[in-house]
Amino acid sequence: MSGIVKEFPGVRALGGVDLDVRPGEVHCLVGQNGAGKSTLIKVLAGAYQPDEGVISWDGAETQLPTPQSAMRLGISTIYQELDLVPDLSVAENIYLGHELSRGGFSQRARTIAATRDLLARLGHGEISATRAVGSLSPAAQQVVSMARALSQNTRLLVLDEPSAVLDQGEVDNLFRVVRGLTAEGVAVVYISHRLEEIRRIGDRITVLKDGSTVATGLPVEGTPTSELIRLMTGRSIEYVFPPRPETPPTRGEPVLEVEGLALAGTFTGVDLTVHAGEIVGLAGLVGAGRSEILETVYGARRATAGTVRVDGRTLRRGSVPAAVRAGIGLAPEERKSQALLLDQAVYRNITVSSMTRFARAGFLRGDAERRRAEELTRSLDVRPTGVERAVRTLSGGNQQKVVLARWLLRECRVLLLDEPTRGVDVGARSEIYQLVRTLADSGVAVLVVSSEVEEVLGLADRVLVVREGVVVHESEAGQIDESRVLDLVMEGRVA
Repeated sequence: MSGIVKEFPGVRALGGVDLDVRPGEVHCLVGQNGAGKSTLIKVLAGAYQPDEGVISWDGAETQLPTPQSAMRLGISTIYQELDLVPDLSVAENIYLGHELSRGGFSQRARTIAATRDLLARLGHGEISATRAVGSLSPAAQQVVSMARALSQNTRLLVLDEPSAVLDQGEVDNLFRVVRGLTAEGVAVVYISHRLEEIRRIGDRITVLKDGSTVATGLPVEGTPTSELIRLMTGRSIEYVFPPRPETPPTRGEPVLEVEGLALAGTFTGVDLTVHAGEIVGLAGLVGAGRSEILETVYGARRATAGTVRVDGRTLRRGSVPAAVRAGIGLAPEERKSQALLLDQAVYRNITVSSMTRFARAGFLRGDAERRRAEELTRSLDVRPTGVERAVRTLSGGNQQKVVLARWLLRECRVLLLDEPTRGVDVGARSEIYQLVRTLADSGVAVLVVSSEVEEVLGLADRVLVVREGVVVHESEAGQIDESRVLDLVMEGRVA
């Protein structure tokens, strides 16, 4: 791809991007949210047509007028939000749109056999070809998407944030599969915000910034992480996390108190306290029960035992309204499906939990909503500006800022953050970390869940380690390191 330009009304999404990919390599595409990565891969997939530039395949200039034309060449794209049909079987999903048939009739037995071969090739022969895709784990669904790509004789596979919903073991298996494909000569374009993953899986790197290529073909070996960050952001980020004070401050009064909390089959006997001005992190593997703990504290799940208190007052089990009235706010893991009204304006997403303050005589005062939302988006540096735009048009980092603005507006006492920087680039991460620290400094009690141990240790003041639904360790963040946390979540030893 050479000199690729793509414009939308009022926006120049790509301003001349170059990318070349070789057989058998993993070429990593990095850049901040809004840098143009998604637009570029949609051009490559035939979903968008470039306004300028040249695409060459096997040395010859080509056109990709439709996604089908890209697939016929052997270009397959697996987007971050998988496009599988939950109610269809694994085999039906893999061959959807290019069914195996004879005489106009589909060949079910042949399709199932071919599906088993593909899954075995990917090292996942245990996945049943006849099982409904919707009943599979996110990691297994991703394997199904990769099998579908291979069913079409893929020569170039594009993976967009493939590890976003995977735990460390599943990421390791994903890398094994990717390396197996490259050994067969398949080229891979790998998009990720996790720079440590780039180090492990990548061969070369292309960096996008503001819709343009700022570096391409960089070797993974020999390119420092600090240089990648500088290229992505245009500045050096020496400290991603806000610095902690040299001497820990005196903790305020307990704000959130959880005692003996349990959810049958998920977690048991959870005790924790978060004080005013404190950030407490929950570390553990995916499936350990961390997210469920937050959802139960918030009332989205009804606890089977235990109590939750805010400022000494016990909350009714399984009641989100009671939690919100008590001052609890939740920024959930899946912000697009669980926190945002994607087709609604930015201002309405901010004010949706505080509508009564903008009502007079039973009518909403839209002008007051917009003014307050504008103040919050300015203070949080939400980009692009304009509270009338649909929230789905914002990048992941800016969408997360909108969710946080909602709870800033409510002046919550307790803020629950579940994977607060998932799908967020390194520059926006730094801004979100600083915002969370500022909220804590203002007296908010923060409880944060993250699959990234470095994030928990860098952001939190105190860390709880959860394994198989049980809190197995608690300590000050400065008294535990990454290897110790990993030891605890894998083995559960409390020595």
